[in-house]
Amino acid sequence: MNDAPTPQASSTHLVLIPSYNPGAGVLETVRLARAQWTPVWVVVDGSTDGTAQQLQDMASGDEGLRVIVLPENRGKGAAVLEGISQAARAGFTHALTMDSDGQHPAALIPTFMQASLRRPGAMVLGKPVFGPEAPALRVNGRKVSNGWANLETLWMGIGDSLYGFRVYPIAPLMAIMQSHRFMRRFDFDPEAVVRLCWAGVWPINIDAPVRYLSAEEGGVSHFKYLRDNTLLTWMHARLLLGFVLRLPLLIWRRLSASGR
Repeated sequence: MNDAPTPQASSTHLVLIPSYNPGAGVLETVRLARAQWTPVWVVVDGSTDGTAQQLQDMASGDEGLRVIVLPENRGKGAAVLEGISQAARAGFTHALTMDSDGQHPAALIPTFMQASLRRPGAMVLGKPVFGPEAPALRVNGRKVSNGWANLETLWMGIGDSLYGFRVYPIAPLMAIMQSHRFMRRFDFDPEAVVRLCWAGVWPINIDAPVRYLSAEEGGVSHFKYLRDNTLLTWMHARLLLGFVLRLPLLIWRRLSASGR
């Protein structure tokens, strides 16, 4: 007797997992996501660790799983853009993005999807709840990016700008990404939420645990402290200029919202 729950299915909302050299842990991530939701799409971003073939083998026996393989590594933002572009052509309107390395809580997929279904014009952002194993440098360092993101949106309510477990409305995200060529690498996440706020897409924040896996547990990190913080600094410099240009509109929007 199989007591496993039936995953919830949707013709409008899908789970999208960008994946680059995550190691074997991606198979468990996908299994957990599939236990919660149908469909799940994985975008393999030029991985060279053999996981593309393993995922394709999984998909061959699972109609609810689709694997898109990019021929070379283009960056997380580029992988998400490829996924949502194909999803839009297939009629989907929203995508929940999650990392492939096991850090994000697959069990909360239905909760986030239901929040999106109740307010389809909003984006649903995970607000990370860190365990004791989380590196202090990473936990405290993100406060800088969060501070800038909230300033750049005039405090529209971004709980966390970096946590990639979130539901995006596809149409406005596609329009923004197609207009901004820089949104292709790991710094895609904070730029996406800031620009979506500028476009009038309000955030909903939901607490969600985040796991930092050790190397012994199969954890894989592609974060490069100097390179990636340089990318974030350059991104916020661009966004700060955009914030200044949009300031009158943002002030008007906040005043209108407070007057309702």
